Amino acid sequence: MAERYAEARRNFRLDVPDNYNFGYDAIDRWAADPDKLAMHWVGPGGAERRVTFAELRADANRLAAALRRLGVAPGERAVVVLPRIPEWQIAMIGLLRAGVVALPGTTQLQPKDLAYRIRESETSVIICDDTTAGRVDTVRRDLPTLKQLIVVGAKRDGWHTWDDLLAAEDGTLARVPTRADDPALIFFTSGTTGNAKMVLHNGRYPAAHVITGKYWLDLGPDDLHWNASDTGWAKAAWSSLFGPWNQGAALFIQQPAPGPFNAAELLDLLAKYPITSLCGAPTIYRMVVQEDLAQYTFPHLRRCVAAGEPLNPEVIEIWRRHTGLTPADGYGQTETVLAVGNFPGEAIRPGSMGKPAPGYDLAILDDDLQPVAAGVEGNVAIRVKPARPAGLLVEYWKAPDTNARSFRGDWYLTGDRASCDEDGYFWFVGRADDVILSAGYRIGPFEVESALIEHPAVAEAAVVGAPDPIRGEVVKAYVVLARGYSPSNELAAELQDHVKNTTAPYKYPRQIEFTTELPKTISGKIRRVELRARTQATQPQ
Repeated sequence: MAERYAEARRNFRLDVPDNYNFGYDAIDRWAADPDKLAMHWVGPGGAERRVTFAELRADANRLAAALRRLGVAPGERAVVVLPRIPEWQIAMIGLLRAGVVALPGTTQLQPKDLAYRIRESETSVIICDDTTAGRVDTVRRDLPTLKQLIVVGAKRDGWHTWDDLLAAEDGTLARVPTRADDPALIFFTSGTTGNAKMVLHNGRYPAAHVITGKYWLDLGPDDLHWNASDTGWAKAAWSSLFGPWNQGAALFIQQPAPGPFNAAELLDLLAKYPITSLCGAPTIYRMVVQEDLAQYTFPHLRRCVAAGEPLNPEVIEIWRRHTGLTPADGYGQTETVLAVGNFPGEAIRPGSMGKPAPGYDLAILDDDLQPVAAGVEGNVAIRVKPARPAGLLVEYWKAPDTNARSFRGDWYLTGDRASCDEDGYFWFVGRADDVILSAGYRIGPFEVESALIEHPAVAEAAVVGAPDPIRGEVVKAYVVLARGYSPSNELAAELQDHVKNTTAPYKYPRQIEFTTELPKTISGKIRRVELRARTQATQPQ
């Protein structure tokens, strides 16, 4: 199996025709079999729905034809804000078939967020659920480009209803001429700092997710894949759309009931349905290992992956011990497809991002763009010359300064810090602005957080720098306790000693604050920028 990875790296080549459109070229391939399953949806209260690729194609055609009838032209932009329902995938495929640029957004977006996205992208169409439609109505007078409003749900004044629009079409559509280099998607970055940037991808990007679906997810036409994540971030494109459907795998989709994430429910569904592959954010794994895993068996599950942030080694070990499966970490960004990962047949080193994906050439560079030695921390960079890797963003749209900072010389600088060992495994340190400088030491938050999570009292932890008059900064940890534990000074001291004994003593958190939850982006990443601001505000003046 080791040769499998090496051979894939050596021989990888992605030939995308000039007129390629995933909405036709991938979907129509699988829709040729009228019974081929595309989605199995489970909703609150036990409702279920199965959608074949043929049905998906017909409904996507209906949407594309309806948009054309409304006067929406190829190249215009459409914001899509829907929960985890099949209409999200149908909308995304329909927009691709229409040549309309899709801008996915989370259902958590508030009126100000929606207005920002619509205004900055000059969007003319929105497709959303009823709750989001109500929010749009409060700001639509200030959005002159927004012309067509489509709601999935109850009828609303001034809105087209999804069911009515699709019912008026017959499901056939002449192929809309598009080119692979045409704009296809715009993602808004998850925004750990500042306003979200617009990441522009062209029509080659969906094809490039063969890297994600084939080599990392390891999917095929007989798989049922569950990506337990929201539709509002690029991970949904990775694992709830392009990655699996490049491979012909069916999607398992759960629309959870409103409220906090239910770890026991996820485990129940894994045990009940023939799910063969699971993808989840590290936050999800950290929560499910708090459950009594001995109660469950997952007879069909053969592959587990995690992405969004590094998965802590202790969590990996607990999951492996109870399921026999080792979650395979993967690394990429809104700007890329999978760039680094742990691939089938390759030894997993817990805590490592893995090795570069087929088609990607990465290096760890210093600030002068020079390679650093093995084991030395530096900037994660992706080579873009002489040729860009498959699936890398076209540009940060309308952001020339950001493009200039990110594309330097032969490289795209990701903004992340990591090291690479002598065997080619990459080890994440943190975002460049997350690194803590304390008394001359550089401390990455992930290693401290992983040490804390090894203690049975800790469910989650986030580490930031706190101002210190002597050391410049000291390590501060925000800790969410596991069930059965209560905050105390004694427990704080115990956790400090635990970190000293688990990693280099200078990294231990000199300050610990117990909290009930950690602020996160929609993609499940910890918002350390918010914790840093909270820390700054509470420090003695």
